[in-house]
Amino acid sequence: MQIKGVLFDLDQTLIDFEKMKRESCKAALESMVKAGLVLDLEKGLEKLMDTYYRVGIESNKAFEEFLKEQMGFIDKKILEAGIKGYDEAKPQFVKPYPHVLEILNFLKMKNVKIGIVTDAPREKTLYRLEKMKIIHFFDVIVTSSEVPEKKPSKIPFKMALTLLSLKPPEVLYVGDSIERDIKPARSLGMKTLHIKTPTDLKKIKRFFKLQKT
Repeated sequence: MQIKGVLFDLDQTLIDFEKMKRESCKAALESMVKAGLVLDLEKGLEKLMDTYYRVGIESNKAFEEFLKEQMGFIDKKILEAGIKGYDEAKPQFVKPYPHVLEILNFLKMKNVKIGIVTDAPREKTLYRLEKMKIIHFFDVIVTSSEVPEKKPSKIPFKMALTLLSLKPPEVLYVGDSIERDIKPARSLGMKTLHIKTPTDLKKIKRFFKLQKT
């Protein structure tokens, strides 16, 4: 059965989310230190990242929890400095991986439907896609805001299939996580491509070369 749709995970598949988060947090800590927070920047960065992983990588409360742990209370001046530093640094790291534009244009030329299935909330998903200037490529965007369960639940995948009006064998799912992306998509009958490095995105073209015309 020919591929009529391609669904992508977002973070670590189309964008280096980890770099964006880490560099933004580094800028936030530098701003906090200038505002009066006393800590070692290198050790502080690891502690802040640990806080994010504990309270939720997309959480808006990580800085507050971090300051409570470091100071015993939330200093509003330092908190505001951190948020400002983070927000000012983040845009420069919201960039698509190499080959993303090439592949998205290739799929559009093939008249293939394109979608996103991500655990990120909708507001942050749209922000990243808009900043990367690729949002117009996507016919369907399924985020954690629209579904009761995140991946590896099959619910987000099923919603995307319904919105695309396609059957699982007609869709290729592309993601970086075996457990959260590849296994659930494959269990539904979708074709899958595991992204280990950004260059793996170019392998998408092979699926179409192998198809019978």
